[in-house]
Amino acid sequence: MRYRFYNARLLTMEQDCSVTEGEVWTEDAAIIYTGPEKEADLTWDREIDVKGNLLMPGFKDAHTHSAMTFLRSRADDMPLHEWLENQVFPLEARLTAEHVYHLSKLAIMEYLTSGITSNFDMYFYPEAIARASVDCGFRTVLVSPITSFSGSTVEEMEEDYHKFNQYHELIRYHLGFHAEYTCETPLLEAIARLSEKLGAPVFNHNSETRESVEQCIKRTGMTPTAFLNSIGMYGQGGGGYHCVHMTDEDLKIFKDKGLTAVTNPGSNVKLASGIAPVRKMMEMGIPIAIGTDGPASNNCLDMFREMFLVTGLAKILEEDAAAVDADEVLHMAVSGGARAMGLSRCDMLKEGKLADMVMIDLYQPNMQPFNNISKNLVYSGSKANIKMTMVNGRILYEDGKFFIGAEPAEIYENANCIVRELVQ
Repeated sequence: MRYRFYNARLLTMEQDCSVTEGEVWTEDAAIIYTGPEKEADLTWDREIDVKGNLLMPGFKDAHTHSAMTFLRSRADDMPLHEWLENQVFPLEARLTAEHVYHLSKLAIMEYLTSGITSNFDMYFYPEAIARASVDCGFRTVLVSPITSFSGSTVEEMEEDYHKFNQYHELIRYHLGFHAEYTCETPLLEAIARLSEKLGAPVFNHNSETRESVEQCIKRTGMTPTAFLNSIGMYGQGGGGYHCVHMTDEDLKIFKDKGLTAVTNPGSNVKLASGIAPVRKMMEMGIPIAIGTDGPASNNCLDMFREMFLVTGLAKILEEDAAAVDADEVLHMAVSGGARAMGLSRCDMLKEGKLADMVMIDLYQPNMQPFNNISKNLVYSGSKANIKMTMVNGRILYEDGKFFIGAEPAEIYENANCIVRELVQ
């Protein structure tokens, strides 16, 4: 398929967040032109008048658990560890691969309505997640959720690494584990050795709560970051999800190892986990990405809300309204996530990059006037402004309609049937 998008405002994110006027051409999965309007000796499958709206790279949800849609608003208003141990883990134990397949599709629909074109998904049954993403046309980077009680092995993780990095153009796989507090030391040491063997980065939940940090110090004499570093976990890079209760030593390790901190402010607020030191990370040059976390702990897969919370909470933490600029947050949500996920061709609108792109409706009250479009996105933008989401050169969502190979009513019914089955 060959598309021409013309009469557009462009936020290419090649260098900064400035907005220009022009058009974008795509052919199959790639962008073949971005720039001022010009004549082309090409035949188009479709020419789309953008009508002065905005085209920009899609957002990257750099930490989530898609299939946890079945727990949305099922177990709320509880402390994190009580929530996990009494609500999440017992119900998760009943999940099947087929459940995960259907529940992941529901999450993909929500990602598309939020302008999210790829996600970094840590959950069980990776084959089911990958199949759901490919069937919908969505881009997913898988990461292992292994724990000491999951029944999975490091050998299986290595097999998955090779399998899913050759599975489909829309699927990639990274090494990972749930968290230090759910993995015994021999397992963590084996993962570190596998990372070294494959030259592959590792990702995990890190310092999400004060309690998890204190427990790690009691067990090992070190914080989670320092302990994992001491066993060689970060020799090939990677990163941590949440990174709320970080010491100066932890941050220095992240800086020295080139690790990405993936902040999840919506989940951290809802579970009262705390506020990540985002400005301090920025000042140290630590790469930052943004994730929603799963739909059980957030409960919304909405990048606009996350972007506002990243800057808003940083301002409160620092007691400084200039603490984290909206344009920096926009980069975290797009290029920061692409870097963490290894999606180097999905970070900007530029010839040769992949056509993972969204159209933002600027002609709604919350986006007017045009004083500063990029700041409007962060401070007043909404999922309601997403007119179109394209992944890999395919339009999957446009003007409220989905083009993912299944009807919304069917996906909703499947999700509700699964919930009834699991709860009963």
